[in-house]
Amino acid sequence: MPIVNRVAAFAEDIAAWRRDFHENPELDYDVHRTAGIVAEKLKSFGCDEVVAGIGRTGVVAVIKGRLPGDKVIGMRADMDALPIMEATGKPYASKTPGKMHACGHDGHTAMLLGAAKYLAETRNFAGTAVVIFQPAEEGGGGGKAMVDDGMMDRFGVTEVYGMHNMPGLPVGAFALRPGPLMAAADRFTIEIEGKGAHAAKPHDSIDTVFILSQIVSALQGVVARNVDPLESAVLSTTMIHAGDAYNVLPQYGSLKGTVRTLKPEVQDLVERRISEVAQGIAAMHGAKCTVDYARGYPVTRNHESQTAFAARVAGEVVGGDNVNLDAPPVMGAEDFSYMLESRPGAFIFMGNGDTAGLHHHEYDFDDNAIPVGVSYWARLVETSMPT
Repeated sequence: MPIVNRVAAFAEDIAAWRRDFHENPELDYDVHRTAGIVAEKLKSFGCDEVVAGIGRTGVVAVIKGRLPGDKVIGMRADMDALPIMEATGKPYASKTPGKMHACGHDGHTAMLLGAAKYLAETRNFAGTAVVIFQPAEEGGGGGKAMVDDGMMDRFGVTEVYGMHNMPGLPVGAFALRPGPLMAAADRFTIEIEGKGAHAAKPHDSIDTVFILSQIVSALQGVVARNVDPLESAVLSTTMIHAGDAYNVLPQYGSLKGTVRTLKPEVQDLVERRISEVAQGIAAMHGAKCTVDYARGYPVTRNHESQTAFAARVAGEVVGGDNVNLDAPPVMGAEDFSYMLESRPGAFIFMGNGDTAGLHHHEYDFDDNAIPVGVSYWARLVETSMPT
């Protein structure tokens, strides 16, 4: 069961929608233009219900099949862009300096719109399809906001599915796995108060910069020497701030970073050890230390039955040899995780070909992948809820 013919027929229209979204990127929850266009198109397709303002600026539409059924299949796309200066040189490059669709959410939104158009036209299923357009995936927790807004219960969603493009995976290929697919993403901030002094008199100081540098080095031992080598964890210090002058040893300083884990027990261990290491080094030098550890997106955990089903559907579209059901976990994070905590479902990666990586200023979504993604969504509904 290859690419759906009807989908292939209007793939250029979907690509045009995608390029319009790409030219006009919006951040976080401020996706008013994008959400407005999405809602208008869904209404024009003849969806049975279109509701805006779910999770602040999310849009949800309901499409009923030609026959009734108990299942309600939710499908989610993210709409927001990133605060990056684009350098693709494309004719449809961002018109807004400092904002860019560098993660392919423009493609995700356009593909799910294409699927909604097809499903509203054909309605060749017994049950209900719910298309979910989410804001603020890039750190804003829009998925959680929509779940907290009662979306799942309001629309009666029984299963939920998500998809993300993956550079490096060929167009026409899919990858997924049951269980943990993407990591939990946490943040930490360590603040040090030492004793300021003239840079020529270090013996009169408690050197905050020296202490911070030791903490950065020691934190690398948390994963290397505390986490089981057979488990997965990433601890990265990404920001250090201290001092404003060449000849002053500053009294205050801080460092920040991120932690990625796949298991709760590893997450607990890393959180505890960060505090112990930082507090211990600060105390050794007579400095004060404050550690703030904030848990972010949880692990994106695929449900076994739904993952097997998603892989089967993907195989019907592109051939079983082009679906990897044992893909290695990715240490990036996804707030589709909140939806998978609320309902059974699966998240799948779709090939974007040999392009720049996600969050890169030269990244661009490959429009050749559009018929593949839309066909996957269409077959997911039709196969899950056959007439």
